[in-house]
Amino acid sequence: MNKNIDKNNLNDVISISKKILKILYVFLIVVGIYLLLKIVKELGIFSIILSLLKILTPLFIGIIVAWLLNPFITKLEKKKVKRFLGTTLCYIILVGCIVLLIKAIIPLLYNQTIDLVENFPNIFADIKDWILSLFKNLDSKVINIDSIEKSLFSRIDDFSSGLATSLPSLLINALSTTISSIGTFIIGLVIGFFLLLSCNNLSSTLLEMVPKKFRNGTSELVKRIDQSLRGYVNGALLDAFIVFIISSVAFAIIGLKAPLLFGLFCGLTNVIPYAGPYIGGAPAVIVAFSQGTGIGIATLIAIVIIQSIEGNVLQTLIISKTTKLNPVTIIIGLLIFGHFFGIVGMLLSTPVIGVMKVIYKYFDDKYGLLNFD
Repeated sequence: MNKNIDKNNLNDVISISKKILKILYVFLIVVGIYLLLKIVKELGIFSIILSLLKILTPLFIGIIVAWLLNPFITKLEKKKVKRFLGTTLCYIILVGCIVLLIKAIIPLLYNQTIDLVENFPNIFADIKDWILSLFKNLDSKVINIDSIEKSLFSRIDDFSSGLATSLPSLLINALSTTISSIGTFIIGLVIGFFLLLSCNNLSSTLLEMVPKKFRNGTSELVKRIDQSLRGYVNGALLDAFIVFIISSVAFAIIGLKAPLLFGLFCGLTNVIPYAGPYIGGAPAVIVAFSQGTGIGIATLIAIVIIQSIEGNVLQTLIISKTTKLNPVTIIIGLLIFGHFFGIVGMLLSTPVIGVMKVIYKYFDDKYGLLNFD
């Protein structure tokens, strides 16, 4: 027996074993999360949670507003500005910006939406003409083009007639939802104002509820979670705003109908990593091709260029420097949360997984759970 052991080979084996164990551990965590969500869904707990969330929406809005504004007010406090005065000033600026934004964007958005709705019949007709010309260029003995064409046109006609019939009720529902959302948001702002006034006292009060020997650790963990979430939220909002502005300008230059509406949709959906650009860009491309092949191709190229720049620069900075999540982890999270919660789940998946990683990393650093570097 050879008693001389090759240390280099041994180190390689140990390193590979650690990587395999790490992958296996991540896989087990993913499976565990999926099973947990599946059990919760089967027990009907999701519906209860959603009902509670709807009732407590103003509270959550208030907490988010207070959480976002607290660092600015804390900086003002360090400059000898009283908290009440600092909170009032921040709220005056916030409300002023919201009012200016509404006055600048809402009328344009409203007019473009009405114009788009009025042009729906023409858009559907253009789409049918474009599809018809496309099918005329196809000659296949294997596929029955005529049956596909009739089926597709039938679905387009059904969708168009259904949309025309349900449009008034949709507009009424949208209006009532908007009014309700504005009222909820105003209540949330009021709650956020009072939370900001007592933010320091509230934090210390909540910390006092934790046993003394765990307070320092809890405070450190909360700080890490706060830094991770704040970086992601600030970056995601800035990213969405930049995409909204660039997309709107590009669509307007190209000549796409309702450029502001489609630009806003691209910006909002862009918050969803990887899948967001496809969700946001698809409606714009469809309407663009209905206006003409040139406009359709130009819109598609514009979206690809914007998303390439955004994906390689902004998203990389947001994800890698805040959540530090592997792209595979993000995609798996999107699939799982999207399966259970739809679009809302896809929006929340990355920050939720980021928080879970921060919590795990904290306990791993403190207790050496698996000694992963």
